[in-house]
Amino acid sequence: MGVEYVSRAPRPPLVGLIDDLYYLEGAPPYARLTLPPAPSALLVVNLGAPFRIRAGADIEAAEYADGCVITMPTRAYEFSYPLRTRSVGVHFKPWGLAPFLPMPAGELCDRPVTVEQVWGRTAVAELRDRMSTVDGPREMLALLEEELARRLRETAGLGLVRHTSGVIAAASGAVAIGELSVAAGVSSTHLARRFKELIGITPKRLARSHRFTATVFAIDPADPVDWGELAGGAGYFDQAHFGHEFREFTGLTPTRYLEVRRRFLREHPGHTLDGWPLPAD
Repeated sequence: MGVEYVSRAPRPPLVGLIDDLYYLEGAPPYARLTLPPAPSALLVVNLGAPFRIRAGADIEAAEYADGCVITMPTRAYEFSYPLRTRSVGVHFKPWGLAPFLPMPAGELCDRPVTVEQVWGRTAVAELRDRMSTVDGPREMLALLEEELARRLRETAGLGLVRHTSGVIAAASGAVAIGELSVAAGVSSTHLARRFKELIGITPKRLARSHRFTATVFAIDPADPVDWGELAGGAGYFDQAHFGHEFREFTGLTPTRYLEVRRRFLREHPGHTLDGWPLPAD
């Protein structure tokens, strides 16, 4: 039993806020998957049995029946799935979730909440009911996109955060944080405050996330890895610095990460979820 995954890019006016909308249905490759942090926020509308999320090794897993909202994480999350899962979701750009939240993103940092807590029980129930009546994944994604477009609101400071985040992303995190506020014409305090409000983290933390993600995606698990060369090429002070960063972001050492990635490739070659999720069991 496989997994069906349908993804598409959004249309205006959502194109500057969202990377893609997706539909997921089927049996996950593992009962528990670890999702390392990436420069992205997430919204999931659950259409099947509840799933569970553990937002850190020191936190108990919580159950999510209607779905979840996750602002840009700073740690790895563990997802526990039912035997068969079904959902639609959105991968937001780091700042993209802010126009749809009734609270500052900083209040949700590393604290996943249900969709009901964000949009209300009635609205979520109506959206899920409407999705149950349409023919297929693309129609469901169209309904979700319509709901997002309807909820889109003006957000103070979004242009500043979006532009500065774009500079950070273009450099894969290799930027001098102090120069960002000068280039933007605001104080570093003001810039950090806006980032905390709209993304949930500071510009420095976002830069670290971009650098880490770019470095990890440069790893080919099928080939030998020279960790010292990889760390130096990514701008880490030394291999020890890289290892510390790796453990903070994933809970794994670099070599253990590679072992787990290779396990995924070996047990589920060509799987649609390979690349970022990791087996947790």
